[in-house]
Amino acid sequence: MSDIEPPGFTFDLDEEPIDAVVRIGELGIPNLDSWMFEHDIVELCTAVKGKMLCRLFEQGADKVVYIDPDIAIFSDLSAIEQALDTHDVVLTPHQLKPDTDPAVIQDNEIGSLKYGIYNLGFVAVSSRPEGRRFAEWWRDRLLTFCFDDVPNGLFTDQKWCDHVPALFDNVLILRDSGYNVASWNLSQRPISIDDQGTIFAGDKKLRFFHFTKVTWAGEIMLERYCGNRIEVFELMYWYRSQLDMRAPKGLPPRWWAFDRYDSGAPIPKAHRTAYRKEQWLRVRFPHPYASGPDSFEQYMYGLG
Repeated sequence: MSDIEPPGFTFDLDEEPIDAVVRIGELGIPNLDSWMFEHDIVELCTAVKGKMLCRLFEQGADKVVYIDPDIAIFSDLSAIEQALDTHDVVLTPHQLKPDTDPAVIQDNEIGSLKYGIYNLGFVAVSSRPEGRRFAEWWRDRLLTFCFDDVPNGLFTDQKWCDHVPALFDNVLILRDSGYNVASWNLSQRPISIDDQGTIFAGDKKLRFFHFTKVTWAGEIMLERYCGNRIEVFELMYWYRSQLDMRAPKGLPPRWWAFDRYDSGAPIPKAHRTAYRKEQWLRVRFPHPYASGPDSFEQYMYGLG
């Protein structure tokens, strides 16, 4: 398998506002087909982050700032670049202040205990030795343990970074309410817009907003925690209009290159889990996407 495009869709880098694309096959991950198959789409998209971070440092980057694709930037981030002059890792916590409402504590503070204290939709890292040490540690953990398995203490790339302040030096926990605002922290960061059109989160200028799951859970959480303020829904309306305006032509909704066997049959989550947990399956079927006689697909459906 490799990065592929659906019929009727062509990705043209010259027409996109980005400088370069790195295909997953260029990251040097051993046993790539087998490794990819173990992950669903969220797990795979987060599992490559550490490897890409190390690649950028190997190519000469001094500072790397990662921003999730569902984040919109509303004002300059020069303070992040400046912070990396003196800190090697910058993280943003989900919550900045204790809540008192039991429902909010359940949703947000206990939610952070399950899914991670820090929001890894953003991370900034310097190329100095301690930053590289973090990058290599995170890369190695994600290559082996980047799964959505909350009962066993894992939540993709994010839960690992609960360890970071204890394991690494020169870590900045950025406790500014304008960074990484999201539906789950609005109870402490109400959105407002002044007469000049400047957007604030709490008493700080909004830097970037994380529009996670805007089509379902995200909007429910916005309604729950907006404090009867409409400004955050203006942001949501703007964001959705941007998504519609910039939607790639010819790309089927929710399409992912690695969600099917070569036969075209969808890959159930149970197939990926079984393949991940049983070493002998990975040895017997090193190319699990393949179809036909003596394939992993045939084996799994044969079991049914």
